[in-house]
Amino acid sequence: MLARISRRLAGLLATLLAASFVIFAAVYAAPGDPAVFLAGGRDKLTPEKLELVRAQYHLDEPLVVQYGRWLGDCLQFDLGRSFKYSDQVADLLTARFPTTLALVAYATVLFVVLGVGAGILAAVRRGTWIDSAVVGGTTLAASVPSFVSAIALVALFGVQLGWFPVTGSGEGFAGTLHHLTLPALALALGALALISRVTRQAMADAGAADHVEVARASGVPEREIVLRHVLRNALGPIVTMCGLVMAGMLAGTVVVETAFGISGIGSLLVGAINTHDFPVAQAVLLLMVTGYIVVTTLVDLVHPLLDPRVKEAAA
Repeated sequence: MLARISRRLAGLLATLLAASFVIFAAVYAAPGDPAVFLAGGRDKLTPEKLELVRAQYHLDEPLVVQYGRWLGDCLQFDLGRSFKYSDQVADLLTARFPTTLALVAYATVLFVVLGVGAGILAAVRRGTWIDSAVVGGTTLAASVPSFVSAIALVALFGVQLGWFPVTGSGEGFAGTLHHLTLPALALALGALALISRVTRQAMADAGAADHVEVARASGVPEREIVLRHVLRNALGPIVTMCGLVMAGMLAGTVVVETAFGISGIGSLLVGAINTHDFPVAQAVLLLMVTGYIVVTTLVDLVHPLLDPRVKEAAA
C-alpha cells in the first residue's frame, strides 16, 4: 500500500509539473501582448516605453526562464500581482475560493443524493415504467448544456415564481444556501444524469452475480439483498465516477458563476481572460488542474478499499 501511495504521489507531482508548463505557455500564447496592457494601451505608446515595461516584468526573457521564475514563486505561494486589480493573486483567490467551494459542495450533494437515489430506484424497478422514466429524464438532463439549464432555472424559479434569488451568493449559512440553490442545481443536472446511469448499470452488473441469485433463492429479504450484496459490490464504480465528476466541477463553475453573477474563481477566470490579466488566469487554471488531479488521485487510492477485487487484481 505504501509503494502504491508513493507511485501515485510521484505521478501526481509529475502531472502537476507538466500541467503547469502547459498552462503557462498556453496563457502567454493567447492573442494580445501583456506589455501593451500593462503600459495602459496603445495610445501614445512608444517603443522605448514598451521595452521598459517588458524589462520591468521580465517579459523580454525566454519562455523557459519566465516559466522557471513563475514556478519558483508558486512554490513559495507567491502567485504574482494582478494586472487589473493591482492586488496579490493569492488574496483574490482566497477571497473568492470559499464561494466556489460552497457551490461545488452543494452541487456535489445534489448530484450524489439524487443521482445515486435515482439509479438505485431504476435498478430495483428495472423494466418498469419507473425505470423508463428515470432513463428518459436523465437522458434529457444530460443533453441540456449548463448555460441553457441556468437560464431556464432563472426564468422559472427566479423570475416567474420568485422563489430564489438569481444573483449573488448570500450571507450566512441560510442565505448562502438560498442563493446557491439554483446555481448548484444548474451545475449538478448533467452530473446527476451521469451518476444515475452509472449507478443503474453498476447495480445491474452486481445483481447478476451468482451469490445474489443464491441469496435470493435462500429466502433472504430483497431489501437486505439490495443493500448488502448488490449496492455494496456496486460502490466501486459509483464512488469513482462521483469523484471524477466532482473534480471536474471546478471548471464547470465558469459558466454557472457567470450566468448567476457569483463572485467566485470561475467568474474571476472569465474576467482575467477578457482583460489579459495573465497572472490571475494562470493561477486559477493551475488551481483547477491541481484540484482535479488531487481528487482523482485520492479516488484511485480509495477504490481498492471499496472493492477488494481491484486490490487482488493489482497484486
